[in-house]
Order: sequence, then structure tokens, then C-alpha cells
Amino acid sequence: MNKTMIKSILAATMLFSVVLGNGAITSATAVKPAATTKPAATSAPIMRDNLFKFGLKKEVDLPVTISAGGLTYTLEKLMFYDVNSKEAQSLMKMYGYSDRIYKTPTKYMVWTKLTIENKGSKVIQVSAKDLSAKWNLKVDSFNLISPAPGNKMEILNNKEALWSWVLKPGEKLSSYQMYGYIKDPSVISIYVNLGGEFEEKYIVKRPGE
Repeated sequence: MNKTMIKSILAATMLFSVVLGNGAITSATAVKPAATTKPAATSAPIMRDNLFKFGLKKEVDLPVTISAGGLTYTLEKLMFYDVNSKEAQSLMKMYGYSDRIYKTPTKYMVWTKLTIENKGSKVIQVSAKDLSAKWNLKVDSFNLISPAPGNKMEILNNKEALWSWVLKPGEKLSSYQMYGYIKDPSVISIYVNLGGEFEEKYIVKRPGE
């Protein structure tokens, strides 16, 4: 066998080995498991009330919406805080609320989140031009009193602590409002009264009703 033929055989053998090697690498790559994707984290549910603390059975879950006279009121959050709790004290200090709103000592500061919308054809307001309340939060059939946010009461349509507000037709506003109460709640409703029209919706009814 001459040298030329030997060199050809050796070259062919080396080429075959390289192809086999590449094929092995390709196969290993193909069987490598794909990276797994972690499932998206589930967001925690929004806590809209703490009525469970009083063992109350709700008729409806928040948010609750009622309408009358062109005004739509939505109660989005309802929290009863012990007046001496850090939550109540922080809100009172931040916005200038006072708990001295009843002759009987206040037991709970009630923090609400709300959205109001004017769906009528006239301006709706609670201001120096119209002082009448347009809605009430009722507990045990009693309209809760809302203390003034001393640090924010001069700001019209304040989005942190509502006091004076004016809505033109088509306008909407989301804000917060504080109330006080003197004992544990049992029956809770919201009430809107405007232009001779009214609507009331119960969040917690009297037991047996």
C-alpha cells in the first residue's frame, strides 16, 4: 500500500471521528431539559373591611354602590379601628381628626374609602353654598358623625380626607372619610338622599331579618 493511499485512509478516518463527535454534542444538547418557568405570583386579596372582628354576617361584599338624584356613591372600604389603636391614632394625627364628637366617649374611629360620581345634569356639592349631607353611613340605624379633618378641611375635593367637595356633571372623585362610633357595630347600611330621591342598602342586616 503506497503512502498516498495510507494518507487518504487516515484523513477519512479523522473526518468520520469529527462528525461522530459533533453528532454526540448535538444529541446531548437536544436532550437537555428546558428551563422551567416559575408560575406568576398570585396577588393578595384586598382587605376591604374588618367586620369579621365583630362576628358580623355581611349581606353584600364591598364595594357597594347606591344612587339617588344623580349622585352615585360607592363605599369601597370600611374599617373599624379602636380609638386607641395605632391605626386610629395615626390617621387622627395625620389629618387633624378629633375623637371628641359625642358626649359618650368615642370607642371606634371608622375609616372609609369612597368614590362619588355626578351622573346628573346639575352641580352637586357639600360646601359653603350647600351644607346638607348627601349620604350617611348608618350603624344600628344611627347616622354616624364625621369629624372635620383639621389639616385638610380647606382643600376642596381633597383625595386624602374629604370635607368640602363640588362635582360638575360627569365628574368623579375618590377619597377617604372618617367617622366615630361609641360601641360595637351590629347593623350597617349606607344611605343617599338627594333631590327628593333616596336609596339605602344594607351591608349587615339585623339578625333574623
